[in-house]
Amino acid sequence: MLPPELPPLPALTRAEGELIDRYLEVADLLGRINPAYHGDTYRGLRAAQALVAKAVALRDALELMHQRGEAEVHAPTLARALRVLDGERRTARVTVPREPAS
Repeated sequence: MLPPELPPLPALTRAEGELIDRYLEVADLLGRINPAYHGDTYRGLRAAQALVAKAVALRDALELMHQRGEAEVHAPTLARALRVLDGERRTARVTVPREPAS
């Protein structure tokens, strides 16, 4: 049996698509670095090293949007795109986990 089909991505400009992709890459790396989660220092170090280049790419995506006159971020549309691309799960590791209930 096939898994359920994901909803289609909303229509995005190329620059918006780049913004979403670069944002999720940065979030993934920050999740690997998050000291609130178990992991080894080497893994965090490698993620931190990669974060520099990904942050530059994120900045470039925003700069391109600005240069093209895309002065406003359309949050509802971009939030829908993030949900389709599993952004809620991918960004969850950036936060501090809740303490277990006692």
